[in-house]
Amino acid sequence: MPQLLDELRSLKPEELPAFADKLRKIIIDSVSRNGGHLASSCGCVELIMALHRVFDTPAEKIFFDVGHQAYAHKLLTGREKEFDRLRRHDGVSGFPHPAESIFDPAVSGHAGTALSAALGHCAADPESKAKVIAVIGDGAMGCGITLEALNHAATLPGSQRLLIILNDNRMSISGNVGTLSRMLNRVIAAKSYNRFRRGLKKLLSPLPKVKNFFSRLNEAGKSVLLPPALFFETLNLRYFGAVNGNDTEQLLSTLTRIKELDGPILLHVITRKGYGCEYAEQNPTRYHGISGCDPDTGKMSSPAGGFSHAFGQAMIGLAGKYPEVAAVCPAMLEGCGLSGFARQYPDRCFDTGITEEHAVTFASGLAAAGKRPVCAFYDTFLQRALDGIYHDAALAGLPLIIAVDRSGAVADGPTHHGIYNCSFLRALPGVTTMVIADEKEMYAALEFALQLAAPVILRYPKGSGCNLPLLPFEYGKAVIRRTGNTASPVLWACGGEVKTAMAVAEILKNKNLDCTVVDARFLKPFDGELAKKFAGCKQFSIEDHCLTGGLYSALTETLAGIPHEQISGFGWPSDTIVPHGETAVIRKNAGLDAGTIAEKIAELVEKN
Repeated sequence: MPQLLDELRSLKPEELPAFADKLRKIIIDSVSRNGGHLASSCGCVELIMALHRVFDTPAEKIFFDVGHQAYAHKLLTGREKEFDRLRRHDGVSGFPHPAESIFDPAVSGHAGTALSAALGHCAADPESKAKVIAVIGDGAMGCGITLEALNHAATLPGSQRLLIILNDNRMSISGNVGTLSRMLNRVIAAKSYNRFRRGLKKLLSPLPKVKNFFSRLNEAGKSVLLPPALFFETLNLRYFGAVNGNDTEQLLSTLTRIKELDGPILLHVITRKGYGCEYAEQNPTRYHGISGCDPDTGKMSSPAGGFSHAFGQAMIGLAGKYPEVAAVCPAMLEGCGLSGFARQYPDRCFDTGITEEHAVTFASGLAAAGKRPVCAFYDTFLQRALDGIYHDAALAGLPLIIAVDRSGAVADGPTHHGIYNCSFLRALPGVTTMVIADEKEMYAALEFALQLAAPVILRYPKGSGCNLPLLPFEYGKAVIRRTGNTASPVLWACGGEVKTAMAVAEILKNKNLDCTVVDARFLKPFDGELAKKFAGCKQFSIEDHCLTGGLYSALTETLAGIPHEQISGFGWPSDTIVPHGETAVIRKNAGLDAGTIAEKIAELVEKN
């Protein structure tokens, strides 16, 4: 058994607050150095401690939704040493993963999945007595997958094993954490109450009219005194709460009683995001996900500019020029740079919550009604909206722009890498896919997309670009960023990899290879005319995407039917999961840094 988990289970109740402070300090120290999700994990320390103390983990399984709240869980389950290098290539990942620990029953990086996965475990062994616990956030309550799972839960064999913990850290359902709430919870969770409830049900079973009267009276009382109960108990989930999720004594008391009851059960806990870390508690949104900070003061360096900032500024400018422009975003306003837009144009900014497909279809409805919506996503979440892009935007040819932030590999790892979407986006009829290489291009690219009056995907990486001169956009046309010798290799790149290609060209120049660098700009339609002009040269593609379906695929597909020189691609492998870690390190390990690419190109040119 992991050392910290043994310690937790051996402590006296009065020693638990100090133990929580110990875990929280480890979290703050590591996140301040390595980056990660601070506020949500600080707010969940007491809840996670209580779950591991009351339940027999890992035999009784805890599913987290999403996993960025689970840092205390990682510490308790044998990963304390690796936690010092959180999100580093030789440390723990930022999210639960079964390959990392037997205490992690599922991958947990995208919202809405925990309850469905937990139900699968319940149904797989319906006779088991071991509890299956799904910890879901209040944000996930608006997520379609969670609602589908809630609808399914009570009908499944094995659902008596299910305990749902609703971690409400934004007061979005109920803020009642006072004496009345605790008293009601103590009553309805007590063994005596539940023995009485079962006995009364059995006694009244031959008298259906009387039984139905008492049933209606019970439900009416709960709906008045505990408003969320009406919703959950309509779904045949027994509701308990709300309890203070940062009060260890209250959590342990409630969970100990609930453990003896048959489910499906939902326990509503209210936590303070950032609890125990003053600066994170005061500004939980700012300290949700950070790249690092001073552990004592929370002070963060604020890098100027970057693609997300440029997107937000461009949207404000375009909204001033085009009254029909609107922004749609599924729960990523701040991360996508839209906070300023939301303040300036509140009636034209729509945060749909964690509902990716709904966001696209809703935006399509806006477009069909004459608006010009720009729907902003992180790349990794866009894959959830594929059906909406095809069915609701592409088939109707609607003028919807989808801005795709954080395209490419990121430190958070495989649940958040944006390296797969081009594979399906390029296959969609009538959908244009653009990729910009510098934040200075953002306004021009968005305005260009507005003129197309058809579905457009606009991709850009996290961080900053490569300070390139701003050149006009021409539909389906690439631009040459560096002109080399006629017979020298041609380097194709897009997005942030234009910067890499320029660095490769400089290295190769010292090896007497004066390369041409082409910024593809459009993955669909791809500039096949230019690629064919270079058919007599060796051509290489460089992309922060898997090699299947992206720039390399576009290049090889274009030249497949004509005689051409060697084509080679540098990108992420399509049959290997790309790990978490500092992007510079994982790129180096994959041979995608400028030095390694230049060396490989030189070898290939010399060999042939």
